[in-house]
This record gives sequence, C-alpha cells and structure tokens, in this order.
Amino acid sequence: MPSVLYLLALAVFAQATSEFMLSGLTPEIAADLTVSIPTAGWLTSAFALGMVVGAPAIAVLGRRWPRRITLLSTLTVFLLAHVVGALADDFTVLLITRLVAALSNAGFLAVALATASTLVEAKGRATAVLLAGTTLACIAGVPAGAWLGQQFGWRSAFWAVALICLPALVAIFRSIPRESASATSAVVRLRPTPRLVVLLALGALVNGATFCTFTYLAPILTDVTGLERSWIPALLMLFGLGSFAGVTLAGRYADRQAHGVLAAAGVALLVGWCAFAWSAHLTAAAVVLVFVQGLLSFAVGSALISLALYAGAESPVLAGGLATAALNVGAALGPVAGGIGITLTGDRAPLWCSAALVASALAVAAAARALARTARDATVAR
Repeated sequence: MPSVLYLLALAVFAQATSEFMLSGLTPEIAADLTVSIPTAGWLTSAFALGMVVGAPAIAVLGRRWPRRITLLSTLTVFLLAHVVGALADDFTVLLITRLVAALSNAGFLAVALATASTLVEAKGRATAVLLAGTTLACIAGVPAGAWLGQQFGWRSAFWAVALICLPALVAIFRSIPRESASATSAVVRLRPTPRLVVLLALGALVNGATFCTFTYLAPILTDVTGLERSWIPALLMLFGLGSFAGVTLAGRYADRQAHGVLAAAGVALLVGWCAFAWSAHLTAAAVVLVFVQGLLSFAVGSALISLALYAGAESPVLAGGLATAALNVGAALGPVAGGIGITLTGDRAPLWCSAALVASALAVAAAARALARTARDATVAR
C-alpha cells in the first residue's frame, strides 16, 4: 500500500475523532458556554447533517477541481473550523463550526475514497486502510479526547484534532499527484444503477444498526448488564478493536469472493444482534458480543462501501460521496430509532432495533437479487 494512503487515514482518524469525541465532552461544553446538555447535543446533530449534505454536494460542486486541490481545501477548512471552535465563546459560533467541519469532512472522505481506489487496483484493501482511521478513532481518539477534556478543558481536544491534521496536509501536498481539472469533470455522468442504489441502501441500514446500539452502549452495559461505569471506556475500546479487525478482514476479502462472504457475514450480524439483545444481562456474553458485533458491523459496512465504489467506477468521487452520505444517513437515523425504543420499552431496545435494521437489509438484498434474476431470465427468454 502506498504510504500516502496511511497519511490519508491519519486525516480520517482526526475527523472521526472529532465526530465521536463530543459524546465525552458535552457536559464540559454545556457548562462552559452556559447552555443545557440537550442544547449542547445539537452539536452532534449539526455534524451529522453536515456529513449527509456535504459528501455528494462537494463531489458535484467540486467536479472540475483536481482531487489534490479538493483534498487540501477540505482538510484545511476542517482544521480551521477546529481552531475557530477552540477559540469560540459563543455556542452559536461553535455550532456553525461543527456544521462547517462536517461539510468539509464529508467532502474530504468522499474524495479520499475515490483517490485511494485509483492509487491501487484493490479497492477493498484501499477502503479498509482509510476506514481503519475511523476504527482507530474509536479505540484511541475518543478516549484521548475525553481525557484531554477532563484534564485541560474541552478546547484542548479541538486543538489536538487540528494538530493531527497537519501531517496529512503536508503528505497530500507532497504525495498526491497533480491532475488537470478535466480529469475530474466526469463526476456528473454517474448513473444511479439499481445495483448502486441497493448497495447504498444496505450501507445506510447496516450503519444505522451499528450506531443505534453504539450510541446507547453505555446505558446498556450499566443498566442492563449491570457493569460499573468504570468499565465503559474499556468496553468502548473493545468495540473499536473489533471494528478495526472487521475492516482489516473486509480489506482482505472485499476484492474477491465478496458476495459470498458478505452474505454470510450479514446473517452472522443479525444473529449476533439477536443474541446480544437476549443475553445482554450476562456479563461474559455482553463483553464477547461487544467485540464480535464491532467486528461484523464494520466488516459488512466496509465491504458494502467497496462494492459501491466498484458499482460507481465511472465516477468514483460522486460514488464515494453518495456512499459517505448513505453511511451518515444511517448514523443519524439509527440513534433516533434506538432512542424511541428506549422511551417505549427500555434500555435493551437499541439491540432489538439493530437486529431489525439488519434484518431489513437482508430482506432488501434478497428482494434485489430476486428481481435481478427475474430480469435476467426475461432477457434470456426474449
């Protein structure tokens, strides 16, 4: 793998840390800026909204920009948004910086996915390297951001994210090849084929299942499993380790035998969520399934993104943008479903919601395959 891929993954690590670290900083931000904790939660919603809108929008608006310029521009804006956020004394200003950071993050990730897929032939392995930045953020970035916030104030975490972006900026400037603007102008010619649409829908459903439970993992482990709160950072890290293993395995198999492995992993993911929901009160089962479900969730999600990039190969930037948006639709709607479930039935509900979302994904995949087979048979009959 080219070394620039790992430095792009470093930028993805910084961006994912920024996205997830607010879960550990919300009380400090609320107290410092004199807003309520629910109001401070708007910062997370603003980021999710920016991610959904930003990926396809920047892919289209920047279709005539060279990828190198787009990567440099979006990462620079992301860095500056964190500098302004770290200096902000007004909640509205901080809210705007989160929206701007998410827009640039989404655009960067869309173009980075496309760039990675052109640097090497194995799109699955390249995607896995980039998404490893997200999983490493779960393992190290989020706990580190929470620790910095507790020791030095929430602003220190924002400064840290900005500093982590600097090596990636230098790497992009020095290592990504220059290209003419016309080389990227074909982005608008992507046709949303049924296969691409199905893959994006599956990505949204699977990621929705992942974030439905991940968002509420702490109350599940404390109120259902009965663990002390001191266990939570370690178990969140365990989930991150599983997700890292998942994208690594997906990178190995996404470029060959993808459909068979994906089908088996999808069924295993459904079984795992059902087992977790049924056995969440058992400490040993909960600990094991935190790792297993992290592995399966990110393996399936990473493989779906790789297949979407193959399906949209004629316009990889826009395909990457749509894939990023689909994942974040799931990341935004999954926690809503889990929250409604908790209100109606209790803390175990997100696990059953996650199972239902994966079951829906399997049903969509089966229906799409049946329709494709029927259309193929009809064509042969003619």
